[in-house]
Amino acid sequence: MDLTQLTPARRALVTGASSGIGAATVRRLRADGWDVVATARRADRLAALAEETGAVAVPADLTSEDDVAALVASVRSGGVLHALVNNAGGARGADQIETGRVEDWRTMYEMNVLSTLRLTQALLPDLRESGVGDVLVVSSTAALDTYPGGGGYVAAKHAERVIATTLRLELVGQPVRVIEIAPGMVRTEEFALNRLGDEAAAARVYEGVAEPLVAEDVADAIAWTLSRPHHVNVDLMVLRPRAQASNTVMARDR
Repeated sequence: MDLTQLTPARRALVTGASSGIGAATVRRLRADGWDVVATARRADRLAALAEETGAVAVPADLTSEDDVAALVASVRSGGVLHALVNNAGGARGADQIETGRVEDWRTMYEMNVLSTLRLTQALLPDLRESGVGDVLVVSSTAALDTYPGGGGYVAAKHAERVIATTLRLELVGQPVRVIEIAPGMVRTEEFALNRLGDEAAAARVYEGVAEPLVAEDVADAIAWTLSRPHHVNVDLMVLRPRAQASNTVMARDR
């Protein structure tokens, strides 16, 4: 089916839309002509993004089953859904396994894994019914390998990746693609700060690295995969800045 001939316009739900990759994805999809529902916890930021882009803002905490149910009801009331962009997530702490806080691990599992699971389960029937549905998971290169101090985040992103890889097997032959985007180093305003809790420490993550990825780079990849003819499934796209060869090897100028 030619997606450009769908009526009404293609429609997507983007999670984690209040900042970073999520906000950039909302902007890009709207520029490409998509109808977009944007969700995140921070209602004020969502409202500003909606005013800027024309997206529909639906605040929700995806770790809350009640909030997810309300979000799903709101999405369904607006019409057919063609794409779910599971972008919400994040990291907490950079401690080694020996000293890592169980609460940080629990928080990361809720944000990255169970939030993706809840929303995907709830909206899969809608995506299937559209006839050209997409489940897109924004994971991380942390889902493909590991590094010292990354145990909790790596474990969560590995688990999130398994949702995508298993779902693709389970849906084979059905009109739903499962796409995974795995970014490496992306410099956004909040990721490292939320992880480390300190602006100076967050700045050191990117220090000396020439041209880390930015949120718009990842949004561009998301938009491209969603725009392929629907018989083409981009199973996995790994994005890194040229200066980064792996999770632990990168060029720094100082």
